[in-house]
Amino acid sequence: MTDTAGVSPSASQPEPTSDSKSVEEAAARAGQQQGGLALLRTSAGRNLGLVLALVLVCIAGFVTSGSQFANLDNALTILRLASVIGVVSIGMTFVIIGGGIDLSVGAIVALASVWCTTLATQRMAEDTHWTMMVFSALAVGLGCGLVNGLLISYGGVVPFIATLAMLAAARGYAEILAQRRTQLVSVSEFLDFFRIDVLGVPMLVLIFVVVSAIGWVVLNRTTFGRRTLAVGGNPEAARLAGINIKRHTVMLYALLGLCCGIAALMITARTTTGASTHGLLYELDAIAAVVIGGTLLSGGRGTIVGTVLGVLIFGVLNNVFVQNDLSSSAQAVAKGVIIVAAVLLQQRFARQSSSSP
Repeated sequence: MTDTAGVSPSASQPEPTSDSKSVEEAAARAGQQQGGLALLRTSAGRNLGLVLALVLVCIAGFVTSGSQFANLDNALTILRLASVIGVVSIGMTFVIIGGGIDLSVGAIVALASVWCTTLATQRMAEDTHWTMMVFSALAVGLGCGLVNGLLISYGGVVPFIATLAMLAAARGYAEILAQRRTQLVSVSEFLDFFRIDVLGVPMLVLIFVVVSAIGWVVLNRTTFGRRTLAVGGNPEAARLAGINIKRHTVMLYALLGLCCGIAALMITARTTTGASTHGLLYELDAIAAVVIGGTLLSGGRGTIVGTVLGVLIFGVLNNVFVQNDLSSSAQAVAKGVIIVAAVLLQQRFARQSSSSP
């Protein structure tokens, strides 16, 4: 009688064949690829990719321009120029996450800058306080945003048409107010405040940092931010959950209008002028930064950190172009290519997410 007690368990198991090993290795590789794609779909993975892109652009600037690019003064110049469009981009992030779009941001910036630098406004500021110019710019931006929101929510006008109409009207009214002239700022206290450096950091950059921080808190730590994500992701489900979609949409466009008012103050202080030509193509720059930052154009997903990184990438890219004497037309072409590439990547990841179990 055969004694089976001393037989080890491994002896009874067949050795794995070469085919089974190859299948297991292929499954392991597929799992690693799925894990990498899953990481890229997360906000942390997307932000990491943006950081790498920013580093690559900086390396390109250093290689092509050397010390002329890699110095503190140039870095502060990049931040100072990027801060204005950066503030607009923060507001645009909320609107796009909420499922909307705004083509009038540049025109609103122009109108607010002209309004706060009219002779009547500056005379009132000299008689009372320079903050009168601040209040007038913020009021104009907020008012334009409210008009956009009301037309879209309660007027039933699609965002593209409503904001396109605001673009034409605001730019035209700015030309009428300024009489197609550049208005100089004569209130020295206004300029002195926005020219302050805090620990070597320009005030314009600090304003961008503060607005970005507030935007991050509002989007990630408040009910307003959660409702914005819900409205953009699934409006019907948000309505059934008790969210007033129309009122929330008005608030989103009002928030963007307020950001445009802040940006108008910043560009007015930087250029010491108010002009109807301010803010040209800001809508393109803001949408580009938001899309590059990972915000879906269809709404429902986006991050403030991604938008800030997108603003910095375009700011550095513009500086590299200027350092190498490339035309603004080449910059526009590059922005268009980057936007298309970002949207295609978003669509690819979205399809992979929907097909994965």
